[in-house]
Amino acid sequence: MDTTKLYGTGVALVTPFNKDESIDFDGLKRLLESTAKQGVDYYVVQGTTGESVTTTPAEKQQILDFVKKNNSAKLPIVFGIGGNNTRQIIENIKSADLSGVDAILSVSPYYNKPSQAGIIKHFELVADESPIPVILYNVPGRTSSNLTAETTLTLAKHPNIIGVKEASGSVEQSMAISANKPSDFLLISGDDMLTVPLYSIGSKGVISVLANAFGDIFKEMKDNAFSGNYEAASKAAFKLQGINPLMYQESNPVGIKEVLKLQGICDNYVRLPLLSASSNLQSQIKSTLDSM
Repeated sequence: MDTTKLYGTGVALVTPFNKDESIDFDGLKRLLESTAKQGVDYYVVQGTTGESVTTTPAEKQQILDFVKKNNSAKLPIVFGIGGNNTRQIIENIKSADLSGVDAILSVSPYYNKPSQAGIIKHFELVADESPIPVILYNVPGRTSSNLTAETTLTLAKHPNIIGVKEASGSVEQSMAISANKPSDFLLISGDDMLTVPLYSIGSKGVISVLANAFGDIFKEMKDNAFSGNYEAASKAAFKLQGINPLMYQESNPVGIKEVLKLQGICDNYVRLPLLSASSNLQSQIKSTLDSM
C-alpha cells in the first residue's frame, strides 16, 4: 500500500459508553465528527485507548462497522487486532470483516513475555495470514517486554509489515529504527509528548490519545514539523504539557474520557476493572483545561 496515507495524526479513538456500559454510538459519532474537523489524518479503532480488552468480538465489529459508515471525511482506518495468543489472533483476522480497513495495528504479545525470536515468529505468522498490512505496536509499559530495534528492523523486511507504533519512550531506540529502516517503513510515535522529537528524526506521525480532544494541536505540530519549523511545532506541543500526565494518572482512557465529557462529546464511563475519573482527577483536569 501507499504508506503516505498514514502520515500525520492517527487518533486512537475512545469507545464511548453509556452508564450501563453499552456502547454510546451517538457519542462515537460526535467524536468522529469533531476529530475530523480538527484535522486528524486517520482513525485507529479498537486500540488500547478504545478499551479493546473489555469489548467483545461482536462489539469490536459493530464499532468498526459504525466508524466505516460514519466516516464522512473518508479518512483511512486502522483496526486493532492483537493479543498474546498467536493462533487466536490469526482466527480473529480471518473472521473479521476488514473491507474498507487500511491496516491492522497489532500489539506485541503481553503477559507470556516471549523471547525476541518468539516475537518475530509471532508477527511473521500474523503478517502472513493478514489480508491487509500490519503495523507493529511496541508498548513495554503494558506488555512487560520490549520490541527491540533489531527485532523491529528484522520484521520491517516482511512485505506485509509496514510500520511500528513505537511507545517504548526511548528516543535512542527510535533513532536506531529510523536510521536503518526501509524508506517506506513507518516510524510512528506512540507517545504524544515525543511526537515532535520523533518527527525530527524521521517519524511520519503519531497514534495519539490526546488527539481525541486536541486534534487541532497535533495538526499544528505536524504541519510545522513537515515544513521544517520545529520551533513552532514544539510550541504547539508545549500546550499539552499540563494535561498529558493527567491522562495516565488513573490509567488510559480514564483521563481523556473526562476531557471529552467536559467538551460535551461523550460521557466519562469506562468498563471495569477501570473506574471513571476520581473527583480529585476531575478537578485537576478541569482546572488544567481552564488554563489552556
